[in-house]
Amino acid sequence: MSQVATYFFTLYALAGDRFEDRKDRGATAVEYGLMVGLIAVAIIVIVGTLGGQLEGLFEQISTALPGGDEVDPG
Repeated sequence: MSQVATYFFTLYALAGDRFEDRKDRGATAVEYGLMVGLIAVAIIVIVGTLGGQLEGLFEQISTALPGGDEVDPG
């Protein structure tokens, strides 16, 4: 979880540096940082949740294909 926190802190610092000269737009930079952070969290949760299901689906498909149970030597 510390990697996620580090990512958010870096993202916040990057947004802060980019808009430092625009003091009146500081709130916008924070909003963009929060939005990007929430999107990143959503992607991580979705991939984590659906990852196992997708793996099972691909295993079913490969087993159903002719020669799907053979191991590729290369």
